[in-house]
Amino acid sequence: MSEPSEALGWRSVADLVGNHPDAPVALIGAPLNERSLTPGRCDLGPKALRAVLPRLSTYDVETGLELEVLVHDAGDVALKAVSPFDAFEPVRDAVKAQAHRALTILVGGNNAITRPGVHALGLDRVGVLTLDAHFDLRDTDQGLTNGNPIQALLDDGMDGRRISQVGLALTTVVVEELERLSSLCEVIYVDFDIDVIDRSQWPASPGARPGGVSVHDFFDAARAIGACPKVRAVDLTEYDPSLEVGDLGSLTAGRWFCEILSGVAAR
Repeated sequence: MSEPSEALGWRSVADLVGNHPDAPVALIGAPLNERSLTPGRCDLGPKALRAVLPRLSTYDVETGLELEVLVHDAGDVALKAVSPFDAFEPVRDAVKAQAHRALTILVGGNNAITRPGVHALGLDRVGVLTLDAHFDLRDTDQGLTNGNPIQALLDDGMDGRRISQVGLALTTVVVEELERLSSLCEVIYVDFDIDVIDRSQWPASPGARPGGVSVHDFFDAARAIGACPKVRAVDLTEYDPSLEVGDLGSLTAGRWFCEILSGVAAR
């Protein structure tokens, strides 16, 4: 945890994150980078997210309230040079260890962290909502990658009716799909593959493309998802700080984190 920012006359979101065993929210870094279809440095994502939090105020402009949700920082899973196959158990177990909290935030890392995160909530009781520019349905016969976590979940036996994939008209469709999944499942896992944002607003993912959703819609969707009581875990994947342009990536990821916490505060 950073030094308290009150000395500067204001509180930052970093002041909410630290060793808080009884916090309702947990933060876990999952710097998985191996077997990315496009080589990059998504493993730098957790460090970059934490580093930007002192720059973000706890004042919520949308509600006019002060953000007070404490976050227990559970550290990073050791995933250097680890394949998605070998990362399955440590990521799953790290998320499962925080299952008593209202929400676990898993920060990648590439999109291969989604499968073990979902398993941590129990494949027989979970629904999955994924915000992504891609279907992630590549064949798994050549092994696990960041391009096939949804296919891998289907191969694991997950009922496809409990998976929702959203890439456009984010906020409206997300609310509808949260309601649909809530009627089918006990808990919900949400995968935020951040390359769903239009590349003109989000250059820090290899897979981001022109024609994606606006960053404002992405933030609105994050807040709505954070407010849903059945959402028990979310991840942020495919953020590659090596592709940064003027801190745009870290500030966007940090704002996403704030929107999630603001949603939780409204539960």
